[in-house]
Amino acid sequence: MATFFDTIKKSFVDVPVDASKDNAISTSEFLEAVESLVTLFDVLGSVAFSPVKSDMLGNVRKIRDRQLAAPTLSETLQDLALNELKEKKHTATEGMLWLVRGLDFTAQALRLNLTNSSQELSESFRTAYSGTLKPHHSFMVKPIFSAAMSACPYRKDFYKKLGDDQAKIDTELGKWLDALEKQVGILKDFQGRKEAQWK
Repeated sequence: MATFFDTIKKSFVDVPVDASKDNAISTSEFLEAVESLVTLFDVLGSVAFSPVKSDMLGNVRKIRDRQLAAPTLSETLQDLALNELKEKKHTATEGMLWLVRGLDFTAQALRLNLTNSSQELSESFRTAYSGTLKPHHSFMVKPIFSAAMSACPYRKDFYKKLGDDQAKIDTELGKWLDALEKQVGILKDFQGRKEAQWK
């Protein structure tokens, strides 16, 4: 039986990460995997998640615009950011910072939910939000995200939409999260470095 993860265009599992080059992450595949991830918000089935989705896609667009403007300098996410900063610009680099925060939030929420089988999605997303995006959000944005957390479907309904075979879903979601968490960790480390800052 097919699961949601069989239907997506690109999984984080398939994104090339070059360990020999300081864990360089391939830009094109990563952006495709993010675009596949946001379809998960459609599975969550609430219009309340549309700001989360449009925020992520807006940041993808900033990164892709830079990639298209300077393709040879943007083959990996790290190169893209460093080369943009050398030009005293930071539109795509800032977009990447916010995108990584959004991905971290999503990964933490789903990991919490996967490992706590009695926890409802709204609780998992609320906990993840507090530790990831909330400290960076203004008082105007926080209520929008709070509304999204409250509008999460029931756990059983969400997992049913991912497929019929719960054991297979758990396995596939686990593999997908492993890859996503690894890439988020690499990018957070990179963004913490002095050469990746613009302020």
